Amino acid sequence: MSQPPPPPNQPPQQPGFGPPQEPSEAQPLAPSAPATPPTPPAQPPQQPPAGPDLNKAPQPQPGYGYPQAPGTPPPAAPPTPPQGPGYGYPQQPPAGYGYPAQQPGPYGQPQQPGPYGQQPGPYGQPQQPGPYGQQPPYGYAQPTVPMQAQPGQPGGGRKINAQVAIIVSAVVAIALIVGGGVWYANSSGKDDDKQTTAEGGDTKGGEGDGKEGGSGDGGATTGEAKEKAPAATGSKVLFQVPSPKVPKGVTTISIAGSWLTDSVYAKSGLSEITGYDRKTGTKKWTLDLPGPVCAATPHITEDDKTAIVHKPAMPSKTDPQACTEVAVVDLAAGSKVWTKTAKSGTMPVSFNNVTIGGGTVAAGSTSGGAAWDLATGDERWAPKTSDSCYDAGYGGGAKLVAVRKCGSYDQRQLHIQNVDPKSGDILAEYKMDEGIEYAAVVSTDPLVVAADVGDSAGDGSGISDFFSIDNKTGKLRARLSAPGDEFAARCDAIYKVENCTGVTVGNDRLYIATEEHDSGGDSYSQTNEVVAFDLATGKQTGQRADAGENYEIFPLRMDGPNVIAYKRPPYDKGGQVVSIDGESFKETVLMENPSTEAVRDVESRMSPDYSEIQFGQGGLYMSSVYASDFTSREKEYSVIAFGTG
Repeated sequence: MSQPPPPPNQPPQQPGFGPPQEPSEAQPLAPSAPATPPTPPAQPPQQPPAGPDLNKAPQPQPGYGYPQAPGTPPPAAPPTPPQGPGYGYPQQPPAGYGYPAQQPGPYGQPQQPGPYGQQPGPYGQPQQPGPYGQQPPYGYAQPTVPMQAQPGQPGGGRKINAQVAIIVSAVVAIALIVGGGVWYANSSGKDDDKQTTAEGGDTKGGEGDGKEGGSGDGGATTGEAKEKAPAATGSKVLFQVPSPKVPKGVTTISIAGSWLTDSVYAKSGLSEITGYDRKTGTKKWTLDLPGPVCAATPHITEDDKTAIVHKPAMPSKTDPQACTEVAVVDLAAGSKVWTKTAKSGTMPVSFNNVTIGGGTVAAGSTSGGAAWDLATGDERWAPKTSDSCYDAGYGGGAKLVAVRKCGSYDQRQLHIQNVDPKSGDILAEYKMDEGIEYAAVVSTDPLVVAADVGDSAGDGSGISDFFSIDNKTGKLRARLSAPGDEFAARCDAIYKVENCTGVTVGNDRLYIATEEHDSGGDSYSQTNEVVAFDLATGKQTGQRADAGENYEIFPLRMDGPNVIAYKRPPYDKGGQVVSIDGESFKETVLMENPSTEAVRDVESRMSPDYSEIQFGQGGLYMSSVYASDFTSREKEYSVIAFGTG
């Protein structure tokens, strides 16, 4: 199995004035043929393009209008996905996707539901999105023909870009008409099947320290680091989980949600959550749900409780269902603690997001919100609504923060509110400049918010600036400029208020990945870095951790004062997990994955931007957030787990 082919030359249509449209989930995908890989120039450029200016003083980046459509890349550039106005923005996709956008009805009028028929919000707001509030990443459900697994061979001389090499592999595979797929490791005892499973690619390693990992809530930002390097960092594949089979007639369905406790790795399926033994993958429990999980918080309480939003039944073409059920799940016992719903007038609220903070479960959407006691499920409070204001969503963890939207579309103002979890009272409030449509909560303590000011990011990331806010007074501490062409963090601020990747917060600093750029010298290799911003001043600290030649590094979470980061590998190596010292920025390798082709095929599909990645106690767990008719047909994996112990 190879990397999905590059996107078509034509970019997706940009949305016009007004809210994003809902993608249809019941239309068949049109498979697209792999594109011919770009050919590198005969001679290297004399002056390679410079990487991001890591020492530049941050300046506000206003700008107006939607980002321009991407042009055709030069022959030497790696293929890039189409760029849209914001990460996770439900766009009008190009031909071949099979996701026609739904047009809104007249202002304030109910809209005809699409295949998943979520309820429209008030004031002519957009209908609720499909599961997880975003379309699958480009190429996620496009068929490719996998190559037969062969031992990885280290390359010599100059290295070509990893994505180009993967696409070349896909073209060669199709030319050779190599069939098959990556099958579940224990599904067959045939020797030839072992050549198409990631289980066949162990890297031998010694016993590790097996120290306690993160809680799944972003990790501690104080105290001692818990993740230590084992005696041997080489990992092996612990287990894999095949993608679930979607119902007939349904193209794509959400399987968002994964959590890591001391003993269990839990993952959402089509209409259930399964708890697996962290080391063996043995099912410890399965919690059946009436419908798919629409949204899930990454936060876990000390006694292993978390919160989800799910549908009351499985969707169909005639009865798509809405995301009305809010539930607390006990990840230790594999059971529901309680399930609640809320109403706006006489209509049930369809929720976009859910989180936990201060013993309270809070869920929000364009059509209303609610908050419940985490232990009992008793309603604590509901946000005040009016003709012009509503709580779009909440960020949780150490504190509870609301993103409240006020005003009309042409005069939108966001209020970032530190909320008392028990009463809903506003403890402090920061009002952002008018015209900023969406904001995401990166951290609640210290309070950091990301936004795309004036739609100026230009790369579909949803971020042009970060705002460091005093959560006691509501005053702005600093504004951190993070131009989209220089930094690689992403936030789905439209619906999933606390869904950000490529960035983490700790030590009163923001740690963010830069965009890939040329490594320099005579090679054609790419690389990037993790750099730090001071949240008090808004300036870069000068600290940087390099990914290395043809690797791409993404911060995952804090581990005490240190940063845990994942390194996406080049085409001929396995990924790495590293710990970055919060002061010296010295990198310590905690894990290096097998480099065999069968393993790389699975790992390469778990892009950090569009997948869920958990690391703790020497275990790395990577999972998809969608299942589709293609993943069902081609026997793809929804989970792959690595371990050094």
